[in-house]
Amino acid sequence: MRRAMIAAVLSGIAVALPSGAVLGQPRTDVGKAEFEAKCASCHGLSGKGEGSFGEIMKIKTPDLTTIAKRNGGMFPVDRVKMTIDGRETPRAHGTGDMPIWGSRYSREAAPRYDDFRYDPEAYVQVRVLALVDYIHRLQAR
Repeated sequence: MRRAMIAAVLSGIAVALPSGAVLGQPRTDVGKAEFEAKCASCHGLSGKGEGSFGEIMKIKTPDLTTIAKRNGGMFPVDRVKMTIDGRETPRAHGTGDMPIWGSRYSREAAPRYDDFRYDPEAYVQVRVLALVDYIHRLQAR
């Protein structure tokens, strides 16, 4: 369990370092990896909404590359973060089609790191912010 935690910390450090190299390993793009694993099935690898699940969904999957454009040229970090996390978004104000990733990440974090003091919320926030950063980088210029 400690090995998994150490690997997670080293991955985070690799993202933060300008050189991208930790212990001689190539830089890991946590946001991109998270997007490909959790979001691409609906939003597509490009973020334009062409994912394979899009065909079976009741609503059209949003194009994530135009969020800033649809918001007057500004990328709404807090709104995107809250949408991904989903735990504080009242379902009466949305369709509920988007998974509540905050809850899923929280469940994912808890069982792995129970042998020492650990804050599962930190795990949730790192994953959500990595996705926000990657989606920001997908914005059409």
